[in-house]
Amino acid sequence: MKILYGTTNKAKLQAMRIALESFDINLIGLGDVGSELPCIDESGKTPLENAEIKAKAYYEAFHMPVFSCDSGLYFDELQEDEQPGLYIRRRNGKELTDDEMIQYYASLAEKHGGRITGRYRNAIYFILDEKHHYSSMDMSIATEPFILAAEPHPKRVEGFPLDSLSVDIETGKYYYDLDVKDVSTSVDDGVREFFAAIFTKL
Repeated sequence: MKILYGTTNKAKLQAMRIALESFDINLIGLGDVGSELPCIDESGKTPLENAEIKAKAYYEAFHMPVFSCDSGLYFDELQEDEQPGLYIRRRNGKELTDDEMIQYYASLAEKHGGRITGRYRNAIYFILDEKHHYSSMDMSIATEPFILAAEPHPKRVEGFPLDSLSVDIETGKYYYDLDVKDVSTSVDDGVREFFAAIFTKL
């Protein structure tokens, strides 16, 4: 089965391909469709609402099974008006580059003593066909809590700028210095469970 993942981010597409490699699917991204992409107003108030808006727009445009994801980032130490929430990459109306994100969030951690504790709340919306829509914002697809540090790791992966600031709570090490663990480990398990539950019904 060919499924469209509603993202232009090559790093996210590759990460999702790895997460879903045990399923008999051909996962493609928006860069593979060879058509003009619809203009989408991500006006939802939650990650799940935005994931639904995107998935429905892509399904209407390309008429194939599609899913979209959206995330919100929340920190224990921040006041409500400081929370990134849905706008992880957007500050004061500007879309930040990877380097600008690292700089902004490092300074935010510095402001709060050099480290803040956060978690991504993730949502997924999958459209198989007109009659079969599936969605989740369950905690099984949220990340484990992690530390965002003020001092970035030297490693960079395009499309995942905050991974350079992310530290594992249990070990106190940057995730990039751990062999078998990263922020999204628990998310991958939850995404696999989400699709497994759907595919067993088909």
